[in-house]
Amino acid sequence: ILAAWNSAYAANAVFTPPALTGRVTDEAHVLPREEAARLEAALAAHEAKTTEQVVVATVPSLQGLGIEEYANRLFRAWGLGQKDKNNGVLLLVAPNEREVRIEVGYGLEGALTDALSSRIIHEIMLPAFRSGDMPGGVEAGTLAVLKVLGGGALPGAQPAREDSWEPLIVFGLFLALWLIGIYFGRRGGGRFGPGGF
Repeated sequence: ILAAWNSAYAANAVFTPPALTGRVTDEAHVLPREEAARLEAALAAHEAKTTEQVVVATVPSLQGLGIEEYANRLFRAWGLGQKDKNNGVLLLVAPNEREVRIEVGYGLEGALTDALSSRIIHEIMLPAFRSGDMPGGVEAGTLAVLKVLGGGALPGAQPAREDSWEPLIVFGLFLALWLIGIYFGRRGGGRFGPGGF
């Protein structure tokens, strides 16, 4: 009953979106002016090159909504991305609720997947936040989003190699061991099953 009430409350909560003042809208005042200007320039350059609109927003409150619902409403209220391409991205940080989300328009979901967004948040942004560097985390997360949209890989991600022989070598070794086990098993040389290899 409580969960249903909370869901109904969230659905009916009054949502007042902050004004979209630029590609960096820092309502929670966590970004130094110089850093906000750097990010604004990087986002403007990306949009001029690709038409993809990436916006960074920090808010002082989620207004009683969950981060996912708030981000979705804010994304729609601001109309991010080109209407015919739905190629907008919202990187939302709510420091008081300690919540972060990357909301992606349908047109970019193939490039900036849920898995990649999760990696950007958990591997790049949150470690910086936990160490007390919120501005650095926001900047690093934003640049990671732009890198992925530009076709780059995140740190630690290894591109697939089509000419790699490693899977074949592993399979060949496994097959050889399996055949040896069968051969010696038939000759009474030991067990190749539960409790064996």
